[in-house]
Amino acid sequence: MYGLTGSIATGKSTVARMLKVHGAAIIDADQIAKDVIAPGQPGWYGILEAFPEVVTPEQAIDRKKLADLVFDDHQKRSRLEAIVHPLVFEQIKKEANILAEAGKVVFADIPLLYETNCQNWIDFVVVVYVPGPLQLERLMQRDRLTKTEALKRIKAQWPIELKRQLADYVIDNSGTLAETQVQVDRLWQRIIE
Repeated sequence: MYGLTGSIATGKSTVARMLKVHGAAIIDADQIAKDVIAPGQPGWYGILEAFPEVVTPEQAIDRKKLADLVFDDHQKRSRLEAIVHPLVFEQIKKEANILAEAGKVVFADIPLLYETNCQNWIDFVVVVYVPGPLQLERLMQRDRLTKTEALKRIKAQWPIELKRQLADYVIDNSGTLAETQVQVDRLWQRIIE
């Protein structure tokens, strides 16, 4: 299984779409994380017990309220991760096995791949990279954030330069879409050979 990661606003979703066009099966860790905390799911029960204040009257998890609660509190964030991450990783592995048995090239799109030590069970890691100043600019524009807000989100993840150094393969997404496409095409060629 291939891992696809980067940092916030580096263009990982763009690269995932390009890989999908080539025929790759993309497993989206963020979507799985949403699924495992849906009402009645195992993650929902864990969050209900640990953070009852974020459950709405309709029994859904208020994800924004939860994010606000844990973002600046390392202990609470660790508690949330201990509930959600094992469920997400179990589902990724299950889906990857099914897709691989069907002959698919499988990419697990995991934003926090290195932060959660997923590189220990991923065969090959692709990092989508842009230089820090461009990352900051893109994040501020995309999410309409102040520089302070954007930097806070960027600093919540490992530095993109470190991820770049650890990668098995780097796609530099700081140029045009066409330039990124050439790099994705080159990666795909390498995979199928």
